[in-house]
Amino acid sequence: MYVGMMCTAKKCGIRFQPPAIILIYESEIKGKIRQRIMPVRNFSKFSDCNRAAEQLKNNPRHKSYLEQVSLRQLEKLFSFLRGYLSGQSLAETMEQIQRETTIDPEEDLNKLDDKELAKRKSIMDELFEKNQKKKDDPNFVYDIEVEFPQDDQLQSCGWDTESADEF
Repeated sequence: MYVGMMCTAKKCGIRFQPPAIILIYESEIKGKIRQRIMPVRNFSKFSDCNRAAEQLKNNPRHKSYLEQVSLRQLEKLFSFLRGYLSGQSLAETMEQIQRETTIDPEEDLNKLDDKELAKRKSIMDELFEKNQKKKDDPNFVYDIEVEFPQDDQLQSCGWDTESADEF
């Protein structure tokens, strides 16, 4: 196999029996659509999906193929597999993944441990990247000016006025 193989990932999915990640990709050299089956070994309903996704993505045999597949997508696929191994239905697993990957704006992030906080930040970063307007986007406008409605009463903060007197 040519190590620097150039390929474009088209689809990525999971097979439950026997467990495997399946990647549909296009070979840039020949332009052919191909399928790569990456078996999932030593994974149980108690396994850590994040760790399994990192191990698969960094596996030397699959690394060049999975460059364009996000770690978050691989984590979701492993979550589906873990749900299947736990005996959950597909709908239950999808609902659980939706709860885990949705940010609650009322949640106090200061009360989370480092691992959960890093997970939430990763979700926010991914959401930002997805919603970000880039120069190449058809709806991109360079300099948007927005007028915000002015309330009759502007609330001033006490610390703001005190610090102005000190200078």
